[in-house]
Amino acid sequence: MTSSTVIHSARIVDPDAVRSDSWIEIRGSRVWARGSGASWRRDASPDAVVVDARGSLMCAGFIDLHCHGGGGASVTTDIATVLATHVLHGTTRLVASLVSAPIPELCVQLAALARATAGDARLIGSHLEGPFLEPAYRGAHDPAALQDATGDTIDALVDAADGTLVQVTVAPERPGGREAITALRERGVLVAVGHTAADGRQTQEALRSGAGLLTHAFNGMPGLHHRDPGPIMAAVNSLECVLEVISDGSHVHPDMVHLLFRLAPGRVILVTDAMAAAGAGDGDYRLGSLDVCVRDGTARLASGDSIAGSTLTMDAALRHTVQECHIPLHEAVAAITSTPARTLGRTDELGLLSPGRRADAVLLGRDLAVEAVWADGMRYR
Repeated sequence: MTSSTVIHSARIVDPDAVRSDSWIEIRGSRVWARGSGASWRRDASPDAVVVDARGSLMCAGFIDLHCHGGGGASVTTDIATVLATHVLHGTTRLVASLVSAPIPELCVQLAALARATAGDARLIGSHLEGPFLEPAYRGAHDPAALQDATGDTIDALVDAADGTLVQVTVAPERPGGREAITALRERGVLVAVGHTAADGRQTQEALRSGAGLLTHAFNGMPGLHHRDPGPIMAAVNSLECVLEVISDGSHVHPDMVHLLFRLAPGRVILVTDAMAAAGAGDGDYRLGSLDVCVRDGTARLASGDSIAGSTLTMDAALRHTVQECHIPLHEAVAAITSTPARTLGRTDELGLLSPGRRADAVLLGRDLAVEAVWADGMRYR
């Protein structure tokens, strides 16, 4: 018989509002039913495991579209540890991000992540954050690994991923950039504009060609300027474009995060861009082929001063966005649940707590600290 869990007396955070005294029933890996008040006593399975939320907040599981590591490991060295670390912080679905490397090396990494994706539903697939980037905005990418896109390299990478390549970040102004966008979209891969020197016109052309995301807005690109609004405003003005942002207080000022939510309502996604130090503490690490020093929770390249990913977890991003960026709770929750689910084209399964969808749920205390997590109906915390 399918196992059943009832979580009642919760305040469910939907994308449009917070609904008090609500409950859900989980059967197997799916949300079976949802209601309010004491109706769970009548409608739920008599043998269900009952969890009293005692007024805690509950929302769908967090979806991180941009994560390089956590728990002391990278997605290329120990993906199981990365998943185990982030699920304790509410991330029930994760895209493993790869930094720039030689094409044969990336193919090996993509193939390994494809096998891991087949074995763990929490891993959605992979994201190539390079190597098709602008050197002047490379951030923590090895300059020796950067190259311009060709049809052969794209075919090799997509084939190696065996249907699990979720997205690729491209600098569209580079030679082969526009063609890469078209080729990747034809293969069913999402394309993000990022690590780019593109101006507003070039970004608009890339978005018209099929790009649909902006990789960590404000970072790795020209900033907003009143005479040259650049790629950020081009993405804002393209109503089909979704904008990632790293909301940790270090990568982007809280006022700019607030501005982004107001400029592009319903189109902002919170991501961690986390590297191995997330959930592991300060120390010396590697990000791809480069050495990284983490001090006071900030990761920077050992050679130079470039920020090298983050030590962020999704629950911390949510707290910062609500408490420091002054974004209403339901909007901030949408940015880590329903909006990334929509971007992935998986709203039928993910992003909402409603019958038929995957049983990914997070209980949060009044301080937005994670109290409990379910992914595919399995409790992890």
